[in-house]
Amino acid sequence: MSRVIALCFLLLAAVLGFLHIDSRPAWAPFATQIATPVEEELEVVPTPKSKNHNTPSKAIIASPISAWLPETGAPSVHAASLIALNDGAIRAFWFAGSREGAADVVINSAVFDPKSSSWSAPTVVMDRVSAEKGLARYIAKLGNPVPARMADGRLQLFFVTVSIGGWAGSSISSVISDDEGLTWSNPQRLVSSPLINISTLVKSPAVTFADGRLGLPAYHEWIGRYGEFLRVDAGQVIDKRRMSSGRSAIQPLMFVNDAKDATAYFRQARSAGLPKQVIASHTQNAGQSWQSTADLPIANPNSAVAGLQLNSGARILVLNNIEAGRYRLVLLMAEAKSDQWQVVDVIENDEALPDGQRKEFSYPYLISVDGNDAHLVYTWDRKKIRHRYFSGAWLKRTQSQLPNAQTDTASQEAK
Repeated sequence: MSRVIALCFLLLAAVLGFLHIDSRPAWAPFATQIATPVEEELEVVPTPKSKNHNTPSKAIIASPISAWLPETGAPSVHAASLIALNDGAIRAFWFAGSREGAADVVINSAVFDPKSSSWSAPTVVMDRVSAEKGLARYIAKLGNPVPARMADGRLQLFFVTVSIGGWAGSSISSVISDDEGLTWSNPQRLVSSPLINISTLVKSPAVTFADGRLGLPAYHEWIGRYGEFLRVDAGQVIDKRRMSSGRSAIQPLMFVNDAKDATAYFRQARSAGLPKQVIASHTQNAGQSWQSTADLPIANPNSAVAGLQLNSGARILVLNNIEAGRYRLVLLMAEAKSDQWQVVDVIENDEALPDGQRKEFSYPYLISVDGNDAHLVYTWDRKKIRHRYFSGAWLKRTQSQLPNAQTDTASQEAK
C-alpha cells in the first residue's frame, strides 16, 4: 500500500510539474541600459587659492563618508539592504531583535536624506505577528529583507519567513508599496515549488528582464546548498532555474553583462580542505541555464558578497577577503570586462587585534543612485548597521588609478 501511495504521489508531482512548466510565459532577455556618466561637482572641493595667482588651485576629492543607521534599541541587527527612491533619497531595511532567529525579530526601515546627510527615525515594516496574520500560517522567525522596483514603479520587499526548523526551512514572502515604502500591502508567500515550498532564501538585489519582470537571485539550503534564479511577476514565481550545484554555493550576486550574458558570484560554503574563494557561474541565455566557471581568485570565508556596476563600466565588490573570520572588509574594483580585481579601500580591519577582540563586519549590500556613486550598508559586530558613501568623483579617481587603467591610458597616448 505504501508503494502505491508513493507512486500516486510521484505521478501527481509529475502532472503538477508539467502543468507548471507548460504555463510559463516565454523567457525574456535582460533589460540593459547604457547610461552616460554624469560629471559630479559637489564632491570636488577647491583648495584655498595659491599665493602665486598663476598657479591653479588643486581639487580635493572628499573621502568616503561613514554614518550609522538609526538605533532601534534591539541588541542584535543584521542583513541590511537599500533601494533608491524617486526623490533621490534612499530607503534601508534590516532586521533587529534579541538575536538572529528570535521570535521578537522585526524588519525595520529608515530613509536617508542626501541633502541633510541624515537618517529618519526607524519604522517597523513587518513583525512575526503581522506576518502570521497576513500569510495565515505560523511564522517562527523573519529575516533577509531585499527590496526591488517593479515595472509599474511600485516597491516590492522580499523577505524570508520560517515556520519550522532553521533557515533551511525558509520560504520567501513579499509586500508591495504604492507610496515609496510609507505603507505596505499584506504579505504574500511566493510559491517556488508546487509541492514542497520550503528552503528558498534571498540576500542579493534583483535584476530586471526586458518584459518588466524581475529576476531574483535566491538560494536553497535543505539537502543541497545551491543558487537558484527565480523569474517573478509581482507575487508569483513563474519560473526558476538552478544557478549552481552541490552544497557549497549560496547567496548569488549577479552582474548583467548584456541582454543575454550575466555572471554570478556566490558565498562559498565549502567543506574543510576545499578552496575558500568566491565561486562563480555564468549564463549566456539570460538565466535560462548556468554553467560553473573558475573561482574568482579572491578569498571568501563563507560570508556574503556585494557588488555593483557603475556607468563607467567599472565594477566594485565588497567582501571579507580572508579565508576564515569576518574581521576584515574591503572594497575591490575592476575595469569593464576585466577580471583583475584590486583592493581600493580597506573599510574595516581588526586583523591586528587578538581573536577575542575582533568584531564581525559582514553582509554588505551596495546600490547606486545615479550610476556613478555607491552607497554601502553592512553589519557592524551584529550590534549596528553602518552606512558608507562613495562619491562618484572618488570612484572615478580610484578607477583612473587602477594598474590596467593606467596601462590603457599609456597605450592610447603612445598612439
